[in-house]
Amino acid sequence: MSRIVLFGAGGRAGRQIWQQARSRGHDVVAVLRNPATHPDIGGVAGDVTNVADVRRLTAGADVVINASARIDTSPDQFFAASTRALIEGLQAGRLLVIGIGTTLEPTPGIRLIDTPDFPDEAKPFTVGHALELELLQQSPGELDWVVVTPPPVVLAEHAETGGALLVNAGPELLVSSDPTFTYTDLAVATVDEIDNATHHRTQIAVIRR
Repeated sequence: MSRIVLFGAGGRAGRQIWQQARSRGHDVVAVLRNPATHPDIGGVAGDVTNVADVRRLTAGADVVINASARIDTSPDQFFAASTRALIEGLQAGRLLVIGIGTTLEPTPGIRLIDTPDFPDEAKPFTVGHALELELLQQSPGELDWVVVTPPPVVLAEHAETGGALLVNAGPELLVSSDPTFTYTDLAVATVDEIDNATHHRTQIAVIRR
């Protein structure tokens, strides 16, 4: 059993991760900006962009997960601030960050965001997550981080899961063509990486078997 601190536990990804981790017997501290809006979770208040909050809430944690997102501020500012706070505030343990599929490379060396027909409306969150990854890559070597990235499809919210497969990052990074990928799949893959720490200081893609 691990002690897990989960930022963004009230979001679509975070809630599924919270449920999946608890179902496997982990001790999960759910961190929410406003716990009153999610009374069923019973979380604690905290801001992932605040270094003091990160340091206070993650003390003694085995694993820290950031599944947070904001729509009331620009994605590049939010993801930069949250990543910097996590890098500075974490004292120990592993860091798992939920990424976005549009940062993946369907062609070696060319991310989806770099392709000619990439839609403008999808760029802000992709740029934010790309900056997040860049900051993690520049972080001190003792920080053990993994960016868990779903395929670049619209994630379904139903509870079915087809069994997630983790693929190591690299030029041969696979992008799933299966349009049916769920937040439950993402949660299963994330907690699998907690239960079996296979990857370190890299981005991994999650595809359906």
